[in-house]
Amino acid sequence: MAFSHGGLSCPAPPRIAVTVIATQVYAPVQMAKVRCPWAGSDDFLYLDYHDREWGTPVHDDCKLFEFLILEGAQAGLSWSTILRKREDYRRAFAGFDPQKVAAFDKETVKRLLADPGIVRNRLKIESAITNARAVLEVQRDFGSFDSYVWSFVGGAPIRNKWRSPSQIPVITYEAKRMSADMRRKGFRFVGPTICYAYMQAVGMVNDHVVSCFRYSELR
Repeated sequence: MAFSHGGLSCPAPPRIAVTVIATQVYAPVQMAKVRCPWAGSDDFLYLDYHDREWGTPVHDDCKLFEFLILEGAQAGLSWSTILRKREDYRRAFAGFDPQKVAAFDKETVKRLLADPGIVRNRLKIESAITNARAVLEVQRDFGSFDSYVWSFVGGAPIRNKWRSPSQIPVITYEAKRMSADMRRKGFRFVGPTICYAYMQAVGMVNDHVVSCFRYSELR
């Protein structure tokens, strides 16, 4: 067949065979996140705590006070136990507001001792109230509780390079200094081991192992 244009005939363009090859699109492979070995748990709260909170720098005074209460409550117990009671603690301890907790009296202590949502230990409950009052003193002297606790690491996180959980200490020089100073200021349940666990929790140190995905995220 020819095409006519201005009286001239043009040969029809050759037919080109087009072969359509179906291709299969593969979704990208989702690599499993590598975590600290201790986070290998089926407990969602525990896993979420590792992925979102543990080691994340905290600078809010109420949040710092929250961890002070929770770390003290954990003494002798598992952290997963405390995580399950965390919201009950938030309710029982006035949203972790140190000014409100500092005003708790004997009747409040009596009520808390009957509260099944928290660890009903008189020493731990009374220490939380004592510590709230100590936090207020520190705020007056240092401007904030944040400024005080972070001074023990020079105001910036200590970034460790642990390859195995067995390398991670339970006490450090900084934790000993922090513990001794807090005790002098009237804080309770602040031994060196608790202080170091506190420092890990609020991001004063990055103790995620280097292979953990959170290690590189926390800079």
